[in-house]
Amino acid sequence: MRVLGVDPGLTRCGVGVVEGAAGRPLTLRGVGVVRTPVDAELGDRLVAIEQGIEQWLDEHQPECVAVERVFSQHNVRTVMGTAQASAVAMLCAARRGLPVALHTPSEVKAAVTGNGRADKAQVGAMVTRLLRLDAPPKPADAADALALAICHIWRAPAQNRLQQAVALHATKAPIADRASIASKGRPA
Repeated sequence: MRVLGVDPGLTRCGVGVVEGAAGRPLTLRGVGVVRTPVDAELGDRLVAIEQGIEQWLDEHQPECVAVERVFSQHNVRTVMGTAQASAVAMLCAARRGLPVALHTPSEVKAAVTGNGRADKAQVGAMVTRLLRLDAPPKPADAADALALAICHIWRAPAQNRLQQAVALHATKAPIADRASIASKGRPA
């Protein structure tokens, strides 16, 4: 599975592509940051993020996109910018028919380090180790994007099995209800 991880942000939007499967070695395919000028108009910044993500999608052809789920912070302005950049990433993926997975920061940290409260240095160190890199990717937004991709690769099989089980249960429930009614002598 090849995953584009996106750590959304208006000034620095981390992007990273990882390929692999749960239980197998992971391979780094690319890592970087889409940057926008702080003094540019919001619309122009969002267009720049869209163009940057589109370039990554064109170049790396991921099978899915993993985006950090926006969570509430004290700084509403920061949350809004993160949410807007996140929406751009989801839009780019949806336009291509790519599945999008959202992962919370604590979910990503727990998947990569074993600790949902790990700091950025710990995440960077584990990303470095898991991808067999010489040094942690800089800036931290790039390492976070790789951590998102790794998290998704490791969690997707379990999530898919859970979704299949739920879907199977949903399709069987009406049949079971009909069989129950029929066994009581009433028409089905």
